[in-house]
Amino acid sequence: MTTTHDTDTATGAPGGGTARLGGKVALVAGGTRGGGRGIAVELGAAGATVYVTGRSSRGGAGRSELDRPETVEETAERVTAAGGVGIPVRVDHSSPDEVRALVARIDAEQGGRLDVLVNCVWGGDPLTDWDHPLWEQDLDTGLRLLRQAVETHVITSRFALPLMVARGSGLVVEVTDGNTARYRGSFFYDLAKSAVIRLAFAQAAELREHGVAAVAVTPGFLRSEALLEHFGVTEATWREAVAADPNFAHSESPAYLGRAVAALAADPAVMAKSGRALATWSLYGEYGFTDADGTRPDWSAHWATALAPALGPLGAPL
Repeated sequence: MTTTHDTDTATGAPGGGTARLGGKVALVAGGTRGGGRGIAVELGAAGATVYVTGRSSRGGAGRSELDRPETVEETAERVTAAGGVGIPVRVDHSSPDEVRALVARIDAEQGGRLDVLVNCVWGGDPLTDWDHPLWEQDLDTGLRLLRQAVETHVITSRFALPLMVARGSGLVVEVTDGNTARYRGSFFYDLAKSAVIRLAFAQAAELREHGVAAVAVTPGFLRSEALLEHFGVTEATWREAVAADPNFAHSESPAYLGRAVAALAADPAVMAKSGRALATWSLYGEYGFTDADGTRPDWSAHWATALAPALGPLGAPL
């Protein structure tokens, strides 16, 4: 992912309109790659101190079971290079003990301050069965996906939220896929992504009286490292993959999602959005940010005109 930032001449903000987050502390759980990395780097570009967590590390623990080359250390270095302070911590967010220790460390190092919590743990791609209905899927694999994609978010919020509640401010971001009720193509995948939206809604209800906001945010067609690798392109040459998949022309880099989250984190009126499921394609119009290449992708518009007509009322193919 590129760390080059377009600058709005009126605000001096990366991507156009994102205010600075100097002095703010963020935890991006699942910040090793993809959308999590994009969010961590853009929070850093806005001046935040960002704890980047995940299971892939340069240390003795090595890669996660995804066997990808990205590490929490690499993301943290990008955060620092972008203008923030990146702090890598290897954490398995399915382990309450490890998450408890992480939050205790943040509490001690930052004087009890945590302004932004991003729950972006996923890693469910190899666990998703796109070819079979529920009754033909492997149950253990499906339940494992739910534990990895939903329980990790619950565990992380359970231990991180007290820091925000104590200060009476903060923002929780649950990263999901899609912000509508349409079916997402695979039972356990759909259940996980829908549940994450409900996590934001439920946290918003409980946190409102404490001055803490919670939202769900979705990107559009995200150009993750794995997807770029699949098409045999890089972020600099991604348009070459449009010939193989015309929908890729409407994709967006992880920076776009990151700038959406950074804009929300800097918005003093973000509480008005608490409990909502938001999207990059709606937030760019409100906050004025761009993608890394200066464009403003709108996946929803493309979906409505090119893809939705082939789907039934529940979102399944006709």
